Amino acid sequence: MGRIEKHLSSSQIIILGFASVILLGALILMLPISSRSGTVTPFLDCLFTSTSAICVTGLVVYDTATHWTVFGQAVIIILIQIGGMGVITVAATITMASGKKISLMQRSTMQDAISAPQVGGIVRFTSFILKGIVLLESIGALIMCPVFIRDYGFAKGIWMASFHSISAFCNAGFDIVDDGVLFNSLMGYCANPIINIVITLLIIIGGLGFLTWRDICANGIHIWRYRMQSKVILFTTVLLLVLPAVYFFFFELNDLPFWKRFWGSWFQSVTPRTAGYNTVDLTQMSETGQTLTSLLMIIGGAPGSTAGGMKVTTFAVMLACSIAIFRRQQNGRFFGRRIDNETVKNAATVFLMYIMLFLLGGMAISKIEELPLVACLYESASAVGTVGLTLGITPELSAVSKLILIAQMYIGRVGGLTLIFAILPAKKDTISRLPLEKISVG
Repeated sequence: MGRIEKHLSSSQIIILGFASVILLGALILMLPISSRSGTVTPFLDCLFTSTSAICVTGLVVYDTATHWTVFGQAVIIILIQIGGMGVITVAATITMASGKKISLMQRSTMQDAISAPQVGGIVRFTSFILKGIVLLESIGALIMCPVFIRDYGFAKGIWMASFHSISAFCNAGFDIVDDGVLFNSLMGYCANPIINIVITLLIIIGGLGFLTWRDICANGIHIWRYRMQSKVILFTTVLLLVLPAVYFFFFELNDLPFWKRFWGSWFQSVTPRTAGYNTVDLTQMSETGQTLTSLLMIIGGAPGSTAGGMKVTTFAVMLACSIAIFRRQQNGRFFGRRIDNETVKNAATVFLMYIMLFLLGGMAISKIEELPLVACLYESASAVGTVGLTLGITPELSAVSKLILIAQMYIGRVGGLTLIFAILPAKKDTISRLPLEKISVG
């Protein structure tokens, strides 16, 4: 391993780590013991499911509750947990548990994997993350246990509470609700306050990012002491939760009773954080509501979190820079601090990459399958944002379209910049510069 690490960059280790676990998961899911029919599940479908689990997406080609055995479901939830924590974080945890020392290269890779600001203290920070994950997932499962035990019995109720707690916290969106309707997600619990509150809180907390956790734990309600990044994440997250919820309540779910409408609106504003659950029929939404959901899915959660997407910080930086241009200011700014140009360039690159992946993937699937473009763009946004929300077309897609979604889920999880840095060799800056010339834009 030491020799391999010397020849690979952190970005290459991250993408190869995810790819290796995806392939291993697919091979295990192919085993007859994994499916209820006792037969071998086709490799492409297992690869799709494994990718969706590791990339904490939630798009599926089989109903998780009815196709997979408890063993298969256990494999899926383990893959989800690994994907939510990050392959590198899991590997580091195993290394620490075995008593081995973490090398400087490994620490650097851990830093890149969780978007930590510095290498120093990365091992302690990883320990903090692990304790937080175990605590939050356990609390979520305990609170949901009475509901699922009431509906499914003691043993299965505990399993379902644990499965959904991990899946929600990791922003995965896989469910094992067996209510007689395939691919029904959590629609049977649309008006249940316990399930709605616990699932949405787990999604939000998982999507805030580990650095934001540390700020909250260290400074409590003293928000002015938080890092600028944590303030930006919290402020943008609140806006992206409240405004869509208001829209869904007044314009999309008018045919539902008040409390179903209330909880459904709140839930559907939270789940595009890249969770993938739904408590209402998404196909009944207008094209406007589906487009809004697609945009929310692309934005996703925070850096260094269990969520995917281009990240709320990318969206916020692009918005701040636009406002700065409108106001004739030199730099975008947040809370009395300006944004450096390197951050702006990275944000613009990530923004463009996700928009292109979203559009090209959706258009390609629409052309291949001869399906409406809005529905295909919805699935494309769900894949590239690692969300898992669907209008029901994924199980019926051809092999080529499934491969497109697999590629989108993988890129969306490892990160576009990480993939580019892994593929393209780094070039050192030189003292000399090319001649400068202006070009008109806009």
